[in-house]
Amino acid sequence: MVTASFWGFMAIILKFITYELPPFTVVWFRFFFAFLVLGTWTLIFRRSDFSIFKRPPWLLVLAAVFLAVNYSGFIAGIKYVTPSSSQIFIQIGPVSFALAGILIFKEHVNWKHIVGFVFVLVGMGLFFWEQFKDLGDEAENLTLGMFLVLGGGLAWAAFTTSQKVLMKRLAPNQINLFVYAACSLGLLPLVAFPELRGMSSVNWIILIYLGLNTVIAYGSLALAIKYTEAARVSVIITLNPIITLISMAILNRMEVSWIEHEAFTLMGWLGALSVIVGAIIVISAGLKKKEGQR
Repeated sequence: MVTASFWGFMAIILKFITYELPPFTVVWFRFFFAFLVLGTWTLIFRRSDFSIFKRPPWLLVLAAVFLAVNYSGFIAGIKYVTPSSSQIFIQIGPVSFALAGILIFKEHVNWKHIVGFVFVLVGMGLFFWEQFKDLGDEAENLTLGMFLVLGGGLAWAAFTTSQKVLMKRLAPNQINLFVYAACSLGLLPLVAFPELRGMSSVNWIILIYLGLNTVIAYGSLALAIKYTEAARVSVIITLNPIITLISMAILNRMEVSWIEHEAFTLMGWLGALSVIVGAIIVISAGLKKKEGQR
């Protein structure tokens, strides 16, 4: 839930910051700042975790590539779609990760999970249709943005699947520490450093928040993946678009000028409601069984 809350507001902030900075510069700073924070904590409390840099597993290197693609695809796509739309499209990631949990990790699935996933997928379908049907000439930009975000979502599913496998022999802190370092180093050639000089204090605060968002959200996600089924983690994360939709509705009501307004029809809101219902069904699935075992 911590991860879902942080990611729910992130799309709005990313949409705003892309007006001011190139996407790859923002992505690099998030990874670099996250590495500084986590690296400092590790140096003080868990210095032995730095041993991961001596001989990292190939799957860990691949996981870093997947996460870099996820961040880059999402922020590049959000230039062409609204914050709420980007959060709906990115749900291909949690859904794909849930399927990985079933197919790869052999996690138990009952009829409630199936019904819940159907509600989630139908909700996303309604939202997609609501977005496309009246766009006209702007459909090309939305299509590009959608595919960039979808690609980022699939990369996220690949990252989290790799992460779950790696956690059988590595600590979550080791994985995140290496991934942040590798991503910040790999994206370094794409950074527009001149854009960072002379930047306003507001934009610096936003960048620092995004860096902290990375540390806290992914730290919480790593622990969730370690202790909870992939299917359940995935559906909880589908609450992200709901948080974004509500936040954007409030901003629209306030008539703020610093972000593009959104307007959805009844079909769009029905799609969002379907996602919520599906999430509740899946999250509640199996709770009675666990309580009985106590």
